[in-house]
Amino acid sequence: MGKVLTGLKPELLWKHFEEICSHPRPSRKEEKVAAYVAEVGKKNGLEVLRDDFGNILVKKPATTGMENLQTVVLQGHLDMVAEKNSDVQHDFDNDPIQPYVEGNWVKAKGTTLGSDNGIGVAAALAIMEDKNVKHGPLEFLFTLDEETGLNGAQSLKPGWLNAKILLNLDSEEDGALYIGCAGGKNTYADFKFIPENTPAESIGYRVNVTGLKGGHSGLDISEGRGNAIKIITRLLWTLTKKNIIRLAKIDGGSKHNAFPRESFAVVAVSAGKEKEFLNEVEEYNSIVKKELATNEPNLKVDSVKVNLPAKVLDVKTETNLLNSLYGVPHGVITMSPDIPGLVETSTNVAVIVTEENSISITTSQRSSVESEKDDIANMVSSVFRLANAEVKHGDAYPGWKPNVNSPILNVMKSVYTKMYDAEPHIKAIHAGLECGIINERYPDMDMISFGPTIMGAHSPDERVKIDTVKKFWDLLLNVLQNIPKQ
Repeated sequence: MGKVLTGLKPELLWKHFEEICSHPRPSRKEEKVAAYVAEVGKKNGLEVLRDDFGNILVKKPATTGMENLQTVVLQGHLDMVAEKNSDVQHDFDNDPIQPYVEGNWVKAKGTTLGSDNGIGVAAALAIMEDKNVKHGPLEFLFTLDEETGLNGAQSLKPGWLNAKILLNLDSEEDGALYIGCAGGKNTYADFKFIPENTPAESIGYRVNVTGLKGGHSGLDISEGRGNAIKIITRLLWTLTKKNIIRLAKIDGGSKHNAFPRESFAVVAVSAGKEKEFLNEVEEYNSIVKKELATNEPNLKVDSVKVNLPAKVLDVKTETNLLNSLYGVPHGVITMSPDIPGLVETSTNVAVIVTEENSISITTSQRSSVESEKDDIANMVSSVFRLANAEVKHGDAYPGWKPNVNSPILNVMKSVYTKMYDAEPHIKAIHAGLECGIINERYPDMDMISFGPTIMGAHSPDERVKIDTVKKFWDLLLNVLQNIPKQ
């Protein structure tokens, strides 16, 4: 892969980021990039350790004269969300991400960029390699499988880390210091159905919902973006109620922590009702485009003829499925009464997949209040249970309670103010950070999260703002020189 990020500042950080892009790293398949990270550590004569899960810990001694500073761990995750546009050919298991520069942004060609959390990892690698950076004793923790459930952090054992301060390099807003995050839980529903012969003289069509922005189901949940599964459900519900179609298949979304950008349904249009079907689709496209014109200007609902499916869902399951999908909540449930503008509780209808005789649905719930997280997960499950689905919950992960008296927060506020003559924004985030889990394992560890500006994470629109990466880097270097003494 040709080097396209050469010349961006800081050069060493961007060099490592471009190298990271060349190593495929979807969740649960990070071994290639993990090998690269370990190689960087070993080439620089540092101690490199791996735990049973595969998480990597690298240790770097202090700069001469700074041995008496408290030990700090720089932490990020190696995996990325693997999302692409449907018209893009890309094998995330083998193909490199193709970054490019457009103005003040680095983007990727038709796929997620992986700046979440590749920029944070690249910063850590640059500090591992750079002999001129001044710092106390450092540890570098690179976790695996963050995006599918924070599983690398979940596997950490107490006692592996010696640091008392953690700098999480996995947030996405320049000038913001994060001191809290939401916890999360997934809820799964499974509908078993009995395939029935397609009614005679029907016509096969595929209904398509495309052109949505997608995005991070936590960070972007308050943006009013469309959900392709909810959008297609509304149309299918109407078409079945009018006895225009029978449903054969419905699919949409691919990640539990991203909005579904596209959805597709194969249907059998009843004999003699093709014109009515086409009119309904056209009218619905007009309606929903007007509703979402501001937030989803490229939304499109259309249909194309396909081979007639041999089988369709039985009527009872079809009714239960569409009623529950139509009724299940999606989006913001409550806003924080304490932190203006912060979403407190939300839920995302994320993925739907049709198999031979079953349809599975993945939803994701988030809240900074544990009891509310359980409440919205139970609300979602109750809707699906009313429709006779088999429902289960995935492993939950905890939130991270803000500590406004955090010593590292005070250090970073002071450093930031001196550097930029402005106060940083102190925030909590409606997304899962590994800080909550690590804090469970290491309750005495003081921690904070920060990063450059990243937009569109978890979608092919993902991009990182170049000048904020330099600012993030400079802040990190200055903070490392101002860590309190042991």
